[in-house]
Amino acid sequence: MMPSRDGPRVNELIEESVVVLIDHEGENRGEFSIDDAMEMAVEAGLDLVEVSPNAKPPVCKILDYGKYKYQAQKKASEARKKQKTIEIKEIKMRPNIDTHDYDVKMRAIRRFFENGDKVKVTLRFRGREMAHQELGVQLLNKVKAETEEQAKVESHPKLEGRQMVMVLAPR
Repeated sequence: MMPSRDGPRVNELIEESVVVLIDHEGENRGEFSIDDAMEMAVEAGLDLVEVSPNAKPPVCKILDYGKYKYQAQKKASEARKKQKTIEIKEIKMRPNIDTHDYDVKMRAIRRFFENGDKVKVTLRFRGREMAHQELGVQLLNKVKAETEEQAKVESHPKLEGRQMVMVLAPR
């Protein structure tokens, strides 16, 4: 029989004839036959759980399986809570952006880096602005230079249709 999908093998599901037993106080008792180990678990009113199935012989522990599953579930949810998902925030600009607007956008970019997020700077060209793409490149280079201490360039400025895109990641 294969290990159950929701965790280690328990009690009668353990197939090995000899196991290393750890009792409910956490002490290593040595090698026992599976029948003796099961008997000890029943005497303690607990379950026999295979904690290390790949060892030779496998290691089994006498414990309350319900409590064990609950603790494992709690540990997994704690790990999920502590995970930080990195988001990609987008800042949109135009090639002829005013200085005050530019400063506001730069403050937002710095705030995103402080929160650990990546920033996608999108420069949108309209109409005849396409004829002056060098202005867009200059603007993105200025952004790159101003954020050099906090961020590294993940993808350099490249033209995609009518917009130029650059991705920055926090250091």
